Amino acid sequence: MSRPNALLIEDAPEFVLLVGKILEREGYNVETTGRGQLGVAAAHAKEPELVVLDVGLPDTDGFDVCRQLREFSDAYIIMLTGRTDEIDRVVGLEIGADDYVTKPFSPRELGARIKAMKRRPRVAPTPGVRKLSSLVVDVSGREAFVNGSALDLTKIEFDLLELLTSNPGQTFTKAQILDRVWGSSWFGDTHVIDVHLGNLRKKIGDGGRKDKLIRTVRGVGYRFVAA
Repeated sequence: MSRPNALLIEDAPEFVLLVGKILEREGYNVETTGRGQLGVAAAHAKEPELVVLDVGLPDTDGFDVCRQLREFSDAYIIMLTGRTDEIDRVVGLEIGADDYVTKPFSPRELGARIKAMKRRPRVAPTPGVRKLSSLVVDVSGREAFVNGSALDLTKIEFDLLELLTSNPGQTFTKAQILDRVWGSSWFGDTHVIDVHLGNLRKKIGDGGRKDKLIRTVRGVGYRFVAA
């Protein structure tokens, strides 16, 4: 069986060597570049399953590269950074990154995150179209629409929407959401749910809506309520 492709976009030689070895150990063919725009081009050509992306690239901001990748790629994206600001982590997740690792990191930590990502089951699509107020969710086609306009959702955002709309009115705990969307082996905390749900809410128009479709059940989790 052929090995899947991984793309490493990193300009620091020590991290190119370290991360490259970790990716190879995890079973990937590794393509490496130290420039963001070359990385975007490589992603078009190689169609990687996983992208490890440094935030501080010499030619362009890693966040901008992540945005460009999400325009055409469903690859898992792990962002690397030497900065510890919480806002950077939130921005990275909001624009479509799946995980965020702060330098320096141990090979064991990054390897564990990659393993968790590879085992992460997506919410299994159930054939059918769900019409919920102004929102339509085409489960089999993995598309969603608000008032007839298609939404540009990431894989995680759609998986969250599919799960919450699978049983309107049911409260899903954060533990259930992590298990169903990220998998039981997820290497991280529940904050990742809040970030991706915040982005999803904006896209479905919940920001200015009085009777929100996705509601927070304080101290428990979230539920979808169709008007």
